[in-house]
Amino acid sequence: MTRRELRTKSFLLLYRTFFYTPEEMEEQKELFVEEIQEKASKEDIDFILNRVDSVMGKLEEIDAVIEEKAVNWNINRIDYIDLTIIRQAYYEIKYVEDVPTAVAINEAVDIAKIYGSQDSYSFVNGILAKMI
Repeated sequence: MTRRELRTKSFLLLYRTFFYTPEEMEEQKELFVEEIQEKASKEDIDFILNRVDSVMGKLEEIDAVIEEKAVNWNINRIDYIDLTIIRQAYYEIKYVEDVPTAVAINEAVDIAKIYGSQDSYSFVNGILAKMI
């Protein structure tokens, strides 16, 4: 898979965390792997699962930065899709050394254009720009 496809798949799995408990997420991960295993290599699957676990492991810190930078927006009011995209992108910006900031933001905006609402991409872009 391309890096973009890996980001998109990671986003889709990370999005599920809003709807399932941590215990249920283990089963969701297994189901997700079953869904993609024909098109994904073992390395791709490992990347996706690792990315989701890594973002979730830094969630408190990531959400604190979002809360600080999203002026006039309580994190609980941010659309789940937008919040998932922002979380993943900020994780890449802050913790993944081989991903340039501009690439992480551009990829986040592109995912928002596909999966978010009409205004998601500009909201995601604006929040991420404040976070860097």
